[in-house]
Amino acid sequence: MMDSGADYLHLDVMDGHFVPNLTFGHPVVKCLRPNFPGWIEEMHGAGADQYTFHYEATDDAGECIRKIKDTGMKACIGIKPKTPVDVLLPFIDMVDMVLIMTVEPGFGGQKFMQDMMPKVAFIRDKFKDVDIEVDGGVGPATIQACAEAGANMIVSGSAVVKSENPRETIQYMRNIVDEAIQKSQLER
Repeated sequence: MMDSGADYLHLDVMDGHFVPNLTFGHPVVKCLRPNFPGWIEEMHGAGADQYTFHYEATDDAGECIRKIKDTGMKACIGIKPKTPVDVLLPFIDMVDMVLIMTVEPGFGGQKFMQDMMPKVAFIRDKFKDVDIEVDGGVGPATIQACAEAGANMIVSGSAVVKSENPRETIQYMRNIVDEAIQKSQLER
C-alpha cells in the first residue's frame, strides 16, 4: 500500500471481545516496523506511531489517552456508529485525531453509512484543526461525502485492495480530500 501512494498503514487490531473478529496484535506490528527504535505499551514497543482506541472499549478514556501520550505516540479516539458524537467533546483537546466509524467495526467490505457524515461535520465545525478520520465503506463512490463533511484522513481497505489500480484509486481519493481542505480553508 505504501508503494501505491498511501500516506500511512492503518491496521485494525481486533481482540475477539470488542468485536467478534480476531486479527493480529503487537507481534505483527513489530514485524512490519523492524527498524523503529495492557497493549498500549506493547504497540509502542512494536513501533506504532499512533494508537486509536474506541470510546466504547474503555471505562476511562481520559486515562487511556494519558497512557498513550506518555509513550510518545499520537492518541486517537474513535466511536462506533450508534454512539452519540457528543461523548467525544471532553476529549477532543487531548487527542490528535478523532475516528468516526462509517460501518460497524469488525468486518471489511460493509456498506458505507452516509448518516455518519453529520457527526464528521459537527466535529469539523467545532474543532477546525483536529484530524478527523473515517473508516468503513470508504472508496471512490463515497469519498466526496466524507471530504465535504470535513474528514481529512481516510481509511479505505476493500476499495483500494480490490481496485484494478490501487495507486490511481488512492490518488483520486487524495485529490478529493485535498480539494475539500483547500475549499474549507478559503471559507475560513
